[in-house]
Amino acid sequence: MPQEDSNPATTAPAAHEPAADIVVDPAFTSDTRYDDDNSSSYSSGVESSTASLSSSILNFREMHGRTYQNFKPDDEYWQPNDDRHNDSLDINHHMFLLLNDNKLFHAPLENPQSVLDVGTGTGIWAVDFADQFPSARVVGIDLSPIQPEWAPPNCKFELDDAELEWTFKENEFDFIHIRYMIGSIKNWPRLYQQAFRALKPGGWIEHSEFRAETGCDDGSVPEDSIYDWWTKKLLIPSGEKLGKTFTPTKDNLHVKNLREAGFTGALHTKDYKVPLGPWPVDAKLKEIGLFNQATMEQGLEGFGLLLGTQIMGFSIEEMQVAFAKMRQAFRNPRWHVYYPANSAWAQKPFASKEAKEAK
Repeated sequence: MPQEDSNPATTAPAAHEPAADIVVDPAFTSDTRYDDDNSSSYSSGVESSTASLSSSILNFREMHGRTYQNFKPDDEYWQPNDDRHNDSLDINHHMFLLLNDNKLFHAPLENPQSVLDVGTGTGIWAVDFADQFPSARVVGIDLSPIQPEWAPPNCKFELDDAELEWTFKENEFDFIHIRYMIGSIKNWPRLYQQAFRALKPGGWIEHSEFRAETGCDDGSVPEDSIYDWWTKKLLIPSGEKLGKTFTPTKDNLHVKNLREAGFTGALHTKDYKVPLGPWPVDAKLKEIGLFNQATMEQGLEGFGLLLGTQIMGFSIEEMQVAFAKMRQAFRNPRWHVYYPANSAWAQKPFASKEAKEAK
């Protein structure tokens, strides 16, 4: 375990890496010809590249042709757990790898032996981590049993709710990983506190998250676009009604919560601007934009259907119109949209200077 931590009695300043601006490809400017009826080619190749993971359907709830977890009460968790939505999660995983130069994490881990993946979803991150560290024991927890049966022998999955009292032992894990949990957690401070307790001294937590807000640096997107409606009329108010924020990293709230949970030593944050569509001039960002668009195209109804109809009271017809407008927006090469994202990784302090030196 790397010994990076300072004295736990003091709080070290967080190291922050801001997001770089994205340069627009000249082929995607206001003069770009845009045929709304023939604009789906950007992501077609991407969508076909990700295969479905088999899942075990155990009496899941059904709504509007989609299936949802049955672990928590109705409307408590809004994302579907069917193959269509799971594919979007796997595409999103690949996009995160591209965003981070094919790295599964940022924390400076050395030979981790016990790892927890909170909200593991399809289990794809946990499986990849277990393959990379075959001596590590990797545990993934989720509300839905949608993980593959062919996981590596050092990887296992458990049906569990991260918002309940954790049953893991104190000081059990070397690394706890959390990703893509917007709109899913009512009490982030408590989640971090439970993670702190479950981590070994010197262990690391890492949390990577999108914000449910779009950005545009060149004014190419109108202020009253469908993106504005999606954020301000659907996601943000849905989160407020559920008590589960869709912007847990805004204004560095996650850093404050991590500090208050006890992570007073080494803490690093990194901001991203994740393009939506192939409009950046940079080849890597262009590819990331394609995969981000593929994620949204694949998961659009899953992101909005239950929230719109059950939480906000929109009709299914109103939501179908919104989905159509969102897809038109995804495929508009003149609109240079990105999603803000952030990764934060922090180390649990060693119990004392003497204990640190003994590690």
